[in-house]
Formats: sequence, structure tokens, C-alpha cells
Amino acid sequence: MAQLSIRSDSCDLDFLSLGALVHRLDPGIIPFRRARSFDIHVSGGEYNVAANLCDCFGLKTGVATAMVNYGIGEMVQARVREMGVRPFYKHFEHDGVRGPNIATVYSDRGLGVRPPVVFYNRANEAGGMLKPGDFDWKSIFDSGVRWFHSGGIFAALSPTTSELIVEGMQAAKAAGAVTSFDLNYRAKLWATLGGAAKGQEMIGKIVKNVDMLVGNEEDLQKGLGFEGHDVESKGALDPDSFFKMIERAVTKFPNVKMVATTLREVHSTNRHDWAAVLWYDGKRYVSPTCSLDVVDRIGGGDGFAAGLIYGMLSGNEPEQALRLGWAHGALLTTFPGDTTMAKLPEVEQLAKGGSARVQR
Repeated sequence: MAQLSIRSDSCDLDFLSLGALVHRLDPGIIPFRRARSFDIHVSGGEYNVAANLCDCFGLKTGVATAMVNYGIGEMVQARVREMGVRPFYKHFEHDGVRGPNIATVYSDRGLGVRPPVVFYNRANEAGGMLKPGDFDWKSIFDSGVRWFHSGGIFAALSPTTSELIVEGMQAAKAAGAVTSFDLNYRAKLWATLGGAAKGQEMIGKIVKNVDMLVGNEEDLQKGLGFEGHDVESKGALDPDSFFKMIERAVTKFPNVKMVATTLREVHSTNRHDWAAVLWYDGKRYVSPTCSLDVVDRIGGGDGFAAGLIYGMLSGNEPEQALRLGWAHGALLTTFPGDTTMAKLPEVEQLAKGGSARVQR
């Protein structure tokens, strides 16, 4: 077994993510077919972690991504600045009609017995056009980066995005950064590239370069091709079954030193049981379980990843790092939107077992 080797020297960035930025249109509890207005959330499975780590946890973070020079791009850039994340943009010009575009995600929140519905318009997406050679990794990493992160949503956008992730991971490893990958398996996206078999092939090439894996039970099964219990029909929070999958993962990919997984049992759209597990250096850690009253579930997993990574970068013991991830992911579901509105003392209080009593 081996532990993560986290840089303790002065670095320009604590954390850098690689992924695509999107804007999510959110009509709240109203289905899109009846929507007359919506909120706009700037998001991205990889970007969200950087935004959370900066805004809530105070780390120096960046994002390498595509940017389109048009009004939506200007809005997205403003939101990135607002969260304090340093951008490394590959710019694309918009032709005024067809793109390239910053992708649109449509997602209502559902309510009670009615689940959220998510669909996309990722046609002619600039993020999917990114390819190896688009970023000067040497220049970026020469200034010092402690942790590099990407994810399965970006990997699924095109064959070249997976290649770019591998290029970035290899550059990060050469520069002494820890590398992490959130499996974030999305069947609708992988279907456009050849389905589950192609997804597992491409994810496998990436994971060979990864120190830490993040993903829920479905991600581990479908992203890495492991069998397990039926996550869509059986919701019991059974850590043992997931640890068995984790051990299979690290047997297949011995370079992986750490695997973290959220456990969620969905009773209704707005009532979930929430826990998390961590496998690190051959040891097993399990968080408490809490009941969530969910406002917006989108981004909860990214919130978990951010809290866990903060805990590791800050030198916490693995159990405390897990609790910070569990607590921040739980809090993130109580806010609208994909990125955090929590403050570090709130996360630390919940991680210690804090209550929902009025703070006076």
C-alpha cells in the first residue's frame, strides 16, 4: 500500500481542474414543459470542485477549460471570477448562429415522488473540441500545482477530451502533483461515443494515471465495469458492498492509492439518507449517516469531493477528511445551484456532529 505524496512547499495553485463549463437552466420545481422563467447556474463537474475549494475552503484554485467569445461566455466568465477561480481559457470565436457553444443543461428539481429530469444541449460544444496541445502544461505546472483533477463528464464529450485528460494527468504527475478523477458516469453522454464499452475503455486509460478516484456506487459499476448490487432498485447503505468494489478497483489499477464514494438512499426527491466511505492506504473509513432535506441535489458529489480534497491538502487525518467531504456535500444539497454557499465553520461544525439548531 502507499499514501498520497502531497506537496508542502509553496505552490502557485493548490488545486487545478480540467473540464468543460456549462450553464444550467433551472425552473425550480416546475417541469420544463410548463416553465416560464428559470435561474441560470454556471457549472461543470470538474469546475465545481475548484469553485467550492476556493469559495468555501479558501484555497488557491484554477480551471483549464474552453471559453467562447459571446454573451453567454461573458456571463460564465463573470461567475468564475465571482467564485475566485483562476481561469486558463482556450478561446473559441462564435459565428453568431451555430457556435461553437457553451453547453446548456436543463434540469428541473422535481418534488416528492416526482424525480428531477435532466437533459442537455451539447451540440457544437467548445469544451468537446479541446484536444491535446491546447494548454501549456509545462508553464502551468512550473509555477507549482499541488493537486490536479478531472472527471468523467469531460471525458465523455469527445475522443479528444479523454486524450487531453491523459496528457494533463501525465504532466501533473511529472510535476509532482496528486492526480484525482471523478468517474461521474453519465450514460446519456457515453451513448454518443459508443456506449458503455467505449466509456470503460477510455476511462481505463485515464485511471492508469490517477492517484485518487471519486465516484458513487453506480459510477464504480458502470464506469469501471464492475458488477455489484442493483443500485437502481436496491438502495441500502451497505458500506461493505462498496468496499468490495473499491478493492476490485485498486487490484485492477494498483496505482490508485485512495478511493472515495458517496452513499445515498433516495426515499423521495427531497428526502435522502447520506453517507460516504473512504479507502486509503488499505484502511476503511465510514462517515456518519444523516437524513437530508434536499433543495437541489445537483452538485452534491462535487461538494463531497471538494471537502475531502481540502481535508487531505490541509493535513487532516483520513477520517476527518472524509467527514469534511461528507459534511460539505450534505450542506451543498441545501442550496440552489451547483456550487457552494457554505462557509468553512459551518462545514466543520457539521463534520463534528453539529445540529440544525438556530445559530444565535
